[in-house]
Amino acid sequence: MTDAIRVEIEADSDMVAARTAAKELAADLGFSATDATLIATAVSEIARNIVVHAGRGAITMTPRLETLRYGIVIVAADSGPGIRDLEAALERGYAGRGGLGLGLPGARRLMDEFEIDSNASSGTMVTMTKWRPRDDLERLRKRD
Repeated sequence: MTDAIRVEIEADSDMVAARTAAKELAADLGFSATDATLIATAVSEIARNIVVHAGRGAITMTPRLETLRYGIVIVAADSGPGIRDLEAALERGYAGRGGLGLGLPGARRLMDEFEIDSNASSGTMVTMTKWRPRDDLERLRKRD
């Protein structure tokens, strides 16, 4: 199985690199083109939040294999100022800095699992996962 991929996020160009890496890893793991695009979009939204709100951070994408399923786990972390009102930030339409308010709620909607931890002293960490049934992996391995 593929190793973890880490992308440092400091500028708009890094958002593109993270999106591309997410889409490629998802495709390597056998996700459909549609799911790979959804994963890449969620990564792009979170990377944009890092650039706009924290200035810098990193996104790590790791394949995950379990007994009945496999997938991709994405952890985005920054040491920015944290999110003052996390509940509001997760509501559709909330815009903390003049944006459209699609970032966090959009990413949460696109992924199967979504967790966020944020505070002023340590920044923000978003963990999101997209899963596939394990039998899809077995079919993929037989095809290769």
